[in-house]
Amino acid sequence: MENEHVDVLIVGAGLSGVGAACHLQRSLPNKTVAVLEARQDMGGTWDLFRYPGVRSDSDMFTLGYSFAPWGEDKGIAPGASILSYIRETASRYGVDRLIRFGHRVERAQWSSEESRWHVEALRADTGETVHLTCGFLHACTGYYRYDEGYTPEFGGRERFTGTIVHPQHWPEDLDCTGKRVVVIGSGATAVTLVPALAEHAEHVTMLQRSPSYILSIPNYDPIAARLRKRLSPKMTYSIVRWKNVLATLAIYQLSRKAPGMMRRFFVREATRQLPQGFDVGKHLSPSYEPWDQRLCLVPEHDFFNAMRDGSASIVTDRIDTFTETGIALASGEHLDADVVITATGLSLLALGGMTVSIDGAEVDLGKAVTYKGMMLSGVPNAAFTFGYTNASWTLRADLVSEYVCRLLKYMDAHDYAVATPVAPDPSAATEPFIDLKSGYVQRSLAFFPRQGATDPWRVHQNYLKDLRLLKHGPVDDAISFARSARRTTGAADHGGVPVTV
Repeated sequence: MENEHVDVLIVGAGLSGVGAACHLQRSLPNKTVAVLEARQDMGGTWDLFRYPGVRSDSDMFTLGYSFAPWGEDKGIAPGASILSYIRETASRYGVDRLIRFGHRVERAQWSSEESRWHVEALRADTGETVHLTCGFLHACTGYYRYDEGYTPEFGGRERFTGTIVHPQHWPEDLDCTGKRVVVIGSGATAVTLVPALAEHAEHVTMLQRSPSYILSIPNYDPIAARLRKRLSPKMTYSIVRWKNVLATLAIYQLSRKAPGMMRRFFVREATRQLPQGFDVGKHLSPSYEPWDQRLCLVPEHDFFNAMRDGSASIVTDRIDTFTETGIALASGEHLDADVVITATGLSLLALGGMTVSIDGAEVDLGKAVTYKGMMLSGVPNAAFTFGYTNASWTLRADLVSEYVCRLLKYMDAHDYAVATPVAPDPSAATEPFIDLKSGYVQRSLAFFPRQGATDPWRVHQNYLKDLRLLKHGPVDDAISFARSARRTTGAADHGGVPVTV
């Protein structure tokens, strides 16, 4: 039986994958498209995470798609609202009909002889392997493992008689009402869980090894509310989106150029919202510079309110061992607990774990160099989506999808079958692809591609620069094009499709 063929195959039906498919439907409606999703529903992160209080850690005016205005005044939205937004957008553009659920892509193999990808996916319902071919492969798989979160080895945890839960696998029947809860961690998930659980628990303790920067922001955007009374939804969305893009970029740039000033600002803002005598220096003043790790945003002071009313507290210490009734700390203190939540981070995973090979030679992702932060040196007709670490993921995801559409249009106009980023000078210096210093990132950098020092190999954490590079810049710079596997023209002529493995 001949393999099914589509023009574009998208891997993943989360926020990025649905957006990529919508862009194709809008810009290239004649292309055949399929979306393979390993799970049984669309939404990715927003379908997976079910813990109390789950919400966006970016405002929805920038986390929303550029072409689908977010229709609420609430900027920081609960997970259920985001999932509904993704589903509604998919339905509006007919993308929901393109998704094949329960299809986990395991490998993609490029054939230079055929100028196409051969893709194998495992079906969850039957256990059979499905074979497809495609002209262009777009991986929208996110950056972490959906089946496994990161939990350090904690001594004595088998002795604990209570419940231990990782937020990535929250049980539907877990009720923390009237219980003593310890949340291990200090990142976005922890600061989301603490106030949500504190509403009904006897007490919630956030146990952290080191602090994070936490900033309170308004939950509702008054400017958006006023503009909606005078302007169309599309115009309102565009104005508020740009306002928030520039504000986020300004905070990031100031944090990098004047870290001392921004450190004082974040600490001062935290101090202002906490009770007299709270040890802000110990619990909310990190040792790292602002934006070496992601900034934690909390809506309407909810995290600080829980600290102020006494329903929650922070302990900064190291774990010595779990006991039958809680956690013994290095300081000698003991935290009594009925429930322990390990909000200790993610397990990163590049390309959803699928292997990629070129004519039988497997690509070593750790040695590949990214082209414009969305393609790989020497890998033909393939893109991947990785959003911003310092701003809304979707801002960059939209730009990548628009670039893919531009590239496909350019290839069609010139009758090209193959587009391959030409590998940069191997002696040129490279840097890690992800610039965060968070522990969960540092543990996995070797499995992700590298970036170069200059364009188009540089990964910018700057929407304005990427807007110029991806939306308005050329699509034929440092790319080798071919009308067939044996004929190459364009930015470089290598007598064939160049491959770096």
